[in-house]
Amino acid sequence: MPFLRIAIGQPQETYQPDALKAALAEFFGTLIFVFAGEGSGMAFSKLTDDGSTTPAGLIAEALGHGLGLFVAVSGACNISGGHINPAVTFGAFVGGNITLLRGILYWIAQLLGSAVACLLLKFCTHGMTTSAFAISSGVTVWNAFVLEIVMTFGLVYTVYATAIDPRKGNVGIIAPLAIGLIVAANILAGGAFDGASMNPAMSFGPALVSWDWTNHWVYWAGPLIGGGIAGLVYETVFIHHTHEPLPGSEF
Repeated sequence: MPFLRIAIGQPQETYQPDALKAALAEFFGTLIFVFAGEGSGMAFSKLTDDGSTTPAGLIAEALGHGLGLFVAVSGACNISGGHINPAVTFGAFVGGNITLLRGILYWIAQLLGSAVACLLLKFCTHGMTTSAFAISSGVTVWNAFVLEIVMTFGLVYTVYATAIDPRKGNVGIIAPLAIGLIVAANILAGGAFDGASMNPAMSFGPALVSWDWTNHWVYWAGPLIGGGIAGLVYETVFIHHTHEPLPGSEF
């Protein structure tokens, strides 16, 4: 059972060279992802006079986020596992694939990476607003909450199937692409309703820099619950640990 494999970890794990390198990879990966994703929305808004809320704007943001995440995961997967998302890290933790202390180290790196990316965007665009994620009119906070759970479940389930599952074989080669595509697809599906975050770090940076925390809890609670459920479901139903556990460097 996944709960039996959950581990707190040792304090010294947080300052070992490999853990610090992994955290640094998460920092840069998240910075790259948020800069590309948030920046695509800002660029489209500037080019079309706030047209980021149009269908074309939604497609542009889906491409920006999907391609940015593909590159970010590809760059970090051999060092940290390429989480680039606190919900993915949490899903890996509840499935017993990362220790709590290492997960906290990843969270800190991811949140810092997002904040720095948004600060850079604000500077490079001469003060343009890094818009915080917001719920659309006609959509309740509970609609958005469930939507974030469902979309993040799909994301973390994809991560497990293509990157964590020890039987992934050659499928692991396309893991970064599959992860980027599911995020792009979910943005097309849910972006018009609540922005389709699926990633607390992605929501944190824009909210911090713009200092807009309206309904911010939705973009933490929804993804963490969805990611946790995906980790439990995949580990319990599809992974049978009849072999040695994965090395720490894997995920």
